[in-house]
Amino acid sequence: MKSTAVLALGTFAVGTDAFIVAGFLPAMASSLHVSTAAAGQSVTVFALSYAVLAPVVATVTARLPRRRLLVAALTVLFLANLGSALAPNLPILILTRVLAAAGAAGYTPNAGAAAAALVRQEQRGRALAVVVGGLTVATALGVPLGSLFGRLFDWRPVLAGVAMLCLLVAAGVHLVMPELPGNPRTPLRQRLAVLRRPGVFVVLPLTVIGMASCYTAYAYSVPALHASGMPLSAASTILFLYGVGAVLGNLTAGYATDRWGWAVVLGTAYVAMAATLAGLGRLAATHAAVPALVGLLALVWGASSWAQTPPQQHRLIAAAPGESPLVISLNSSGIYLGIALGTTLGGVTFHRGFPTMYAIGAAGAVLALLILLASARRTGR
Repeated sequence: MKSTAVLALGTFAVGTDAFIVAGFLPAMASSLHVSTAAAGQSVTVFALSYAVLAPVVATVTARLPRRRLLVAALTVLFLANLGSALAPNLPILILTRVLAAAGAAGYTPNAGAAAAALVRQEQRGRALAVVVGGLTVATALGVPLGSLFGRLFDWRPVLAGVAMLCLLVAAGVHLVMPELPGNPRTPLRQRLAVLRRPGVFVVLPLTVIGMASCYTAYAYSVPALHASGMPLSAASTILFLYGVGAVLGNLTAGYATDRWGWAVVLGTAYVAMAATLAGLGRLAATHAAVPALVGLLALVWGASSWAQTPPQQHRLIAAAPGESPLVISLNSSGIYLGIALGTTLGGVTFHRGFPTMYAIGAAGAVLALLILLASARRTGR
């Protein structure tokens, strides 16, 4: 459907904004005269702000028609990225990243909910996968292109380009998406009462742990993959392979969830993630130089990371079908809270070596698998 494709283009713009920093983090740190670990906290601040703001924005904007809300959110992202491109120092950059997180919190969960509302129930997993696919395509194209353009043109013009992309997509959403009404205004406390539902409560911690596991090293992916044997000249290629894996994992997970259920898809993803991160850690510890293997592991890393989202969203909508915009926004909060936790752990372990960083990510994936098995056993899956 044309509207779903345009919504996915919007999540691509949001994803590019959220993840592109990983492609030129060392150059940004040098330009702002801070350490790489300090510059990496701009990713943490964006993710943490998103996690906190998503349910708040969902409450404040509940009555707004969905098309108007999505266009407004993309406009905020345009202004925030323009501010980031002009930031003279790290504190100003951090402030603009908080503003960008507010725009992203208004767009991503509502785009997913709109996509689910525009299709039949049996197509919901695929529609969600298409919209989330915009985020994964951003990792496939946005991040490696950010790395490449960051070397060619500096990081500031790259962020200005992201700002223009958000503005263009806002125009596209306005022209193509059919109007959907808003929802009744509900107090935040009453909205969060959905967390007391067992079917919702057991899902969200798994989202946090799973995303923290894959993002412990991802925010520092250029130096981390270099430590595992990737030549710095091949950074864009390896990040592209990660993104290709992310796209394939996300789309495959959408179809597989519709056919085989969430337990099989998530279990496969966590096993693959743990094995991949352990393998990259082993390469970093032994100082092996096997670029082809690094590329293959990066591909599987991306696939296992983004195979989590469609089945998790599917579980939440099934648990609270009358409140799909809210539960998707809470899942988005869980995703970005996990990213914030992962990047924080990555920053803390940055100076302890990349084998340690990878090991923490692999341990998190194992923990997620154990929680999943307990959850699946309770529901008879």
